[in-house]
Amino acid sequence: MTLVVSGEVRVGAPVDRLPDGVELTAALETACGAPEGTIRVTSVRQLKTNVYRVELSGVHDERAQSFVLKSCNPGLARHNQLVARRWLPLIGLSEGAARLEGSAADRRGERIWLVYEDVGTARLDVVMADRTRVAVAIDLVAALHVRSAEHPMLPDCRAHGGDLGEAYLIANVRDAVRALEQLHPPRIALSPVQQRVRDRLLSRMRLLQEELPRRVRMMEQDGGPEVLLHGDLWTTNAFVTESPAGWRARLVDWDHAGVGRASYDLSTFLLRFPADERPWILDRYRAAVAGRWELPDIRDLNPQLETAELARYANRAIWPAVAWLVDGADWAFEELAMVAGWFDDWRPVL
Repeated sequence: MTLVVSGEVRVGAPVDRLPDGVELTAALETACGAPEGTIRVTSVRQLKTNVYRVELSGVHDERAQSFVLKSCNPGLARHNQLVARRWLPLIGLSEGAARLEGSAADRRGERIWLVYEDVGTARLDVVMADRTRVAVAIDLVAALHVRSAEHPMLPDCRAHGGDLGEAYLIANVRDAVRALEQLHPPRIALSPVQQRVRDRLLSRMRLLQEELPRRVRMMEQDGGPEVLLHGDLWTTNAFVTESPAGWRARLVDWDHAGVGRASYDLSTFLLRFPADERPWILDRYRAAVAGRWELPDIRDLNPQLETAELARYANRAIWPAVAWLVDGADWAFEELAMVAGWFDDWRPVL
């Protein structure tokens, strides 16, 4: 069966067909529990880059089923498989993510298709004013952190998912400084405007580099235990649906899952909300983790949340600088100017 696209494509260029049809068809048939050759694709909608919702029906049974397909490189596919089939089950939180139904590799081994349960359209960013749903989502985040805190699986998570804690901060700041320091004539021709942006951003990074010992000490002493982090906790990656058993939250897109301090996830989540909504969300999270560790007061928590954000800012400065140095990328300056603007616009989370 060829997976011909017959539905609307929401994002990006029109897609005529999904690649790797034979392999992917077999994975979908397995996910449906359908005999070979008995399903057909009725529509495919692109949700974001490399992610599609596929609707299927049977040849003899017209009841529709849908799945979400994600195309990854093999390393990222392995990462997501470990999240769904090892790390979350080990802490009894399999139900906190979309169920992974199967996978299919292309014949060259360059891309892997992951077949996920379709969790619907109830993204949290669409219903952020609904405190009931937000509370359910933050309870799930707290459960992820509490259950994984100091768990024996964390070395495995770090090895395959990465470190988002102190090592992440140090490496990003040092790499950003190194790359920005090399953006100067005669190696790179800079206009006066570009020179000012580069100098401003480098000054910020050098200041952050000087602060590393203090910030690392703060994370180690006051940051709480190391936990498994979702790593990209935007409200677009949280879904809250209502079922006969009550409200249920699930997190999707675990590409950045790794090990670090809870403030890394918490800062991302809180910053998606208006400032006047953040205190009650924090209070909800604080109560949920209280049996495991105590969050500091706002005066001491704000620097931790800030440090998590600044580590991400430093990371975002590295890659355009490297692209400019190595490939002469003409988009790099705009990216660096954007990161410099983030530093200028920073305000405390709480």
